[in-house]
Amino acid sequence: MVTEKIDLGTALVATFPAMSSSLILRDPGHLILTIRQHRVILDTDLALLYGVTTKALNQAIKRNLERFPESFTFQLTAKEKQEVVTNCDHLQRLKFSPALPWAFTEHGALQAANVLNSPAAIRMSVELINAFVRLRQMILSVEELARKVNTLEKKYDTQFKVIFDAVRQLMQPPPEPPRKKIGFHV
Repeated sequence: MVTEKIDLGTALVATFPAMSSSLILRDPGHLILTIRQHRVILDTDLALLYGVTTKALNQAIKRNLERFPESFTFQLTAKEKQEVVTNCDHLQRLKFSPALPWAFTEHGALQAANVLNSPAAIRMSVELINAFVRLRQMILSVEELARKVNTLEKKYDTQFKVIFDAVRQLMQPPPEPPRKKIGFHV
């Protein structure tokens, strides 16, 4: 359980007595991954955020499976686990673990905090939900920017085409005037 929360800008310092270690977290948004076209957080990261062991988190989930449909959580395949471990440095500890990790969507992470029902889990779930919201807003702003660029390209593409065509015509040498034939004409 989180025993200390110090605001260092967007950093949180969490101390976990059960694991006797300290973890400095920037915005929890850096823990959110995209797997199977869903933005998720893995059980190991969620357990660290909520101040419990991964085993305790997974046991609580298994005791309350009816609260976790596939749209809230799913288990990674061996291939997905290997890819995640390869691409995410902070997940190297999963490399030799025989268990396949669970992935939690935004709703699954919130439901996990409700199942754990600890003050630390509730506090961190709020931070995590805020990170999901910020990520969603960033994606929407990028999509909006792409739409605007496409609109501008369509609008000005025809105008620039006319200019480029005119420049190309100016760059071509003028046609040669007809020459007088030399020699005898029969």
